[in-house]
Amino acid sequence: MNAAIQLLVVDDHTLFRRGLIALLAQDERFQVCGEAGDMGEALRCVRQQAPDVVLLDNHLPGVRGVDGIAAIREAAPGTRVLMLTVSENEDDLSAALQAGASGYLLKTVETDQLCEFIMKVQAGESVVSPKMTTKLVSAFRTRTGTPEAVSASAPPPGSPGGAEVDLLSPREDEILGLIARGDSNKLIARELDIAETTVKIHVQHILRKLQLNSRVQAAVYAAHRQRR
Repeated sequence: MNAAIQLLVVDDHTLFRRGLIALLAQDERFQVCGEAGDMGEALRCVRQQAPDVVLLDNHLPGVRGVDGIAAIREAAPGTRVLMLTVSENEDDLSAALQAGASGYLLKTVETDQLCEFIMKVQAGESVVSPKMTTKLVSAFRTRTGTPEAVSASAPPPGSPGGAEVDLLSPREDEILGLIARGDSNKLIARELDIAETTVKIHVQHILRKLQLNSRVQAAVYAAHRQRR
């Protein structure tokens, strides 16, 4: 069996933090190796434990989570940071991705979804809550230059990952547009009146054909295509 993914939970609300730890403990894929209520304590834990993934809240006393990401990555370069916060602020999302976070999730995420997102982050993928994906795409469309975070999220046209979108079937192209809108597989299935498993297969084909690694990259790719 593979070793359990080592997690550090950073949140200043003790009740939420302990509740999350209890939920994660029920999944044998994970082991919580530490917890912290502020950035100073988080950095000490990171240096001592070198966790695989840090679940990081943004609203911390003293130093905000997004402002501490660079220090976490410097303290443990192999550690991935997954934001788990109530903040739906577009600037926080952008700052987190620019600082090197592997994902940005809202605390409204279901437990089973959170576990799957952690697995994806550990595998090197980028994850963003569907609601925040829409804001990421919006930010990409409205800013004059491509933000560093977006550049890191999706290959530019002409690169190996910038395959022409005409590789996609009409149905895949339609689904790509709905991904860019921030729709989940369930919402896409309902919109197109097809099975959710069928949507999953289409998404896999889209990522493979465009040589992308995640839905986030697909959403940004779609936004870039609309700007061209």
